[in-house]
Amino acid sequence: MFMNKRLSSLLLSALAIQCSLCNAGTVITVSPDSSVSDAFRKVREMRRLEKVGSNEKVCIRLADTTYRLYQPIVLHPEDHDIEVIGTGTFSAISGGMIIDGWKKDGRYWTAEVPYFEGRPLSVRQMWVNGRKAVRCRDVDDFEKMHRIVSQDKKKGVIYVPASAVKDIMPADSVYFNRQAPEMILHEMWCISVLRIRSITIHGDSAAVRFMQPEAKLQFEHPWPNVMTGEHASPFYITGHKNLLDAEREFFYDERRGKLYYIPGKDEDMTTAEVIVPALESLVIADGSLDNNVRNINFKNITFEHTTWTRPALYGHVPLQACMYLTDAYKLRPQMTRKDNHKLDNQGFLGRPEAAIEIKGAERLNFTSCIFRHLGGQGIDYQWGDKDCTVDSCTLTDIAMNGYVCGSFSPSSLETHIVYNPSDKREVCEGNTITRCTITDIGNEDWGSCAIAAGYVAGQQITDNTISDIPYTGISLGWGWNRQPGVMHDNYVAGNDISRYGRHMYDTAGIYTLGCQPGTIIEENSIYDIYTPSYVHDPNHWFYLYTDEGSSHITVRNNHTQGEKFLKNAVGPGNVWENNGPWVKTKTK
Repeated sequence: MFMNKRLSSLLLSALAIQCSLCNAGTVITVSPDSSVSDAFRKVREMRRLEKVGSNEKVCIRLADTTYRLYQPIVLHPEDHDIEVIGTGTFSAISGGMIIDGWKKDGRYWTAEVPYFEGRPLSVRQMWVNGRKAVRCRDVDDFEKMHRIVSQDKKKGVIYVPASAVKDIMPADSVYFNRQAPEMILHEMWCISVLRIRSITIHGDSAAVRFMQPEAKLQFEHPWPNVMTGEHASPFYITGHKNLLDAEREFFYDERRGKLYYIPGKDEDMTTAEVIVPALESLVIADGSLDNNVRNINFKNITFEHTTWTRPALYGHVPLQACMYLTDAYKLRPQMTRKDNHKLDNQGFLGRPEAAIEIKGAERLNFTSCIFRHLGGQGIDYQWGDKDCTVDSCTLTDIAMNGYVCGSFSPSSLETHIVYNPSDKREVCEGNTITRCTITDIGNEDWGSCAIAAGYVAGQQITDNTISDIPYTGISLGWGWNRQPGVMHDNYVAGNDISRYGRHMYDTAGIYTLGCQPGTIIEENSIYDIYTPSYVHDPNHWFYLYTDEGSSHITVRNNHTQGEKFLKNAVGPGNVWENNGPWVKTKTK
């Protein structure tokens, strides 16, 4: 009844949202000065008032502009059967704020950062003309990072060369009680972000102590380890104005709300577009097990400019794949586990925020979208998500993991216990990431993966091109346990993975954990690992790596640059066939 008839009742003059009809159904065009959230609300009202059929498809068409959000777009179960399309050359959804009014101040350029909707910002990222600026640090070249001397876990002290901290030491002892600088500490397959409480010089070394709660976590968690000796853990210092000494570096003075920046030779700060992120998430799908957000497809849209502020408040001490510890300690005596080796530690985890957070969704898809300039994770399908697809998208310049799917142990479940909920609807099942380009991932948290899939079933990871990754290309599974749970029938095929292991080892192009009956890894190409000098063990890297508990997985017909594989504490039923440099695949 809507054909060839203008729906004047849908006009919202204050929002400049126009509705019209097309052969595909109802179309809502969101003008440049309108709200994307209100377009979703309008669709809900149209369905409630029966102006659109309950299962009729509605199209929300975005203009060629950047929609800057003051809060995330929240999708509810009432939001369904909607296609959100970016039209023309560029439609973007941004969580960033433009910073202008730059003034020359000696060597620096400075600008005031206004409050964002009544609150101050914690500026940890900044982009100048689309290029990520560097939060000021003590080294430009990571190959020149200092290494720790030793640590005293009982006293909660890490000893470093005195020369490593001289630039932030006005005296032989300093105590930071506001806006502490941070030590970014390399630990085997993770980095810790530790806010510095105090530094005391002792001859040619310095004793560094840290803020809580990260200090307790740092010195109690046994894995990953801080290394000493020949391959002592490297580190760098960031977040102190005295370290601002190189082009394209910035420092943010929180107390004064002031940015300091040293432009590159090709940057004119009188005309430059400078953006700092204000939001941690851009889209949140808030469904439930009984009421899904369903049948929504985002197409041809750029999602950009998010932050992650937790390290500024609590530090960041992860276990693996960016999942941070909330409690962790060594077990003495070790715990006996059925069908597994003894367990020497306990860990409880939290999950970083993401630009796109999806819970309780069915067929919530992204097609030909761009995810970039993100300060947390990229796309995160967290729980209860079914048959969702990310297809032909680009994920780049992301601080942490790119694509994330499935549980990585709920906060209430010790992470070595198999996740096996009584209501299997919680499990992420039948989801796909395919034909995507994923590059420059984990440029802040070096323990990041291009694709991190935890407790998933029927997960499809196919035909993606992955490069320039600090750690692992594809990580599949969780739990360090060979007992059966919810993981099964996952499929990883046709992916091209190169230039991984940029900063961390104990890594692989494709890495697995846990019991996964029916899982197949085939016809992937893996090559060109980085060779950083500062890793904890220069030989501990692999093309394919089945780790603790990996069981009932078939690994076959994968092209690898060499025959460097690892099968560590695996379970039964794994099949390895025809993997190596002689294998021809469609990507190699």
